[in-house]
Amino acid sequence: MTKADIINQIVDATGVGRKEVTAVVEGFMIAVKDSLIEKHENVYLRGFGSFNVKKRKAKTARNIKANTTIQIAAHEIPSFKPSKSFLQEMRGE
Repeated sequence: MTKADIINQIVDATGVGRKEVTAVVEGFMIAVKDSLIEKHENVYLRGFGSFNVKKRKAKTARNIKANTTIQIAAHEIPSFKPSKSFLQEMRGE
C-alpha cells in the first residue's frame, strides 16, 4: 500500500476532499519525522504502536568484493513497534 492508496482509502471512507486528506497525511508524516529527528522524542499512538529511535553501536564490517574491512560509525535508525492490541489483531486473537 502506498501513500496515495492510503489517501484514497481515507477519502472514500470519510468523504473529505483529497487536498485536505493529503495535507493531513503529509502533516502527520512531518510531525513524526520532526519528533524523532529534531526533538529526539518517541511517538506513541495508542492501539497502533510506537515510533522509536534506536541507537546502533559502531562496528567493523567486511566488503567481500574488495576483500577489505570498513568501519561503520555509530548511528541512529528509526523503528516501529506495534502495540499489543495490533499484534493480537494480526494473529487473529
